[in-house]
Amino acid sequence: MHILMMAVLCACAVANPLAAAQAAALAPPSRLGLCAACHGAQGHASMPGVPHLAGQREDYLRAALRQYRDGQRNVAVMRTAVGPLSDAELDALALWYSRQSPLVQGQP
Repeated sequence: MHILMMAVLCACAVANPLAAAQAAALAPPSRLGLCAACHGAQGHASMPGVPHLAGQREDYLRAALRQYRDGQRNVAVMRTAVGPLSDAELDALALWYSRQSPLVQGQP
């Protein structure tokens, strides 16, 4: 019985950090407001000419954000928005938008 209790305790100790990490990954990133102003919190842009980000590939979004930040893509508003962000903040934004559901075809 003692061994079974120890196994349960060990499993709980391992599961809790994993659950916490998964919950953090599902939480909106702290810098989401910067992007949401134009691209929407769920990645569905409502402004003409602004791309939808929901469901885009995470690696593509991460690379694009770094290119805007580092000046390799010359879009002033994007450079201003992401210029002060760290790699970790850009990664969180890329992960967030990649996990959002894209618009169903036929929706604006």
